[in-house]
Amino acid sequence: MTFKDVAELIDDIGYPSAYYQFDEDTAEAPPFICFFYEGDNDVKADNSNYQKIERLIIELYTDDKDFDAEAAVESALNNAGLVYSREETHIDTEKLYEVIYTTDVVITHDIESE
Repeated sequence: MTFKDVAELIDDIGYPSAYYQFDEDTAEAPPFICFFYEGDNDVKADNSNYQKIERLIIELYTDDKDFDAEAAVESALNNAGLVYSREETHIDTEKLYEVIYTTDVVITHDIESE
């Protein structure tokens, strides 16, 4: 996958989404998604980073427990062949549920080279 492929995969889920966070003047109503790359898990060989592997975090925010929204994210990840882990929390101050999906994505090339 490319970085662009990942952005399209998130976009295709069908909820408003932003990389890392929405702009301050943008108020999206839940459900919405924020995603970012937490770091790398590159395969290293012969004194170089042989294969780029990025740890992708997808955060789904909803007002209530939303099984349909979770199913949409999980279906997109499964269809893309991405193995993920999932954790859930409630943000009391925001009155939001947050489901966090973590997966490693093999990056085939950068978006700038397309």
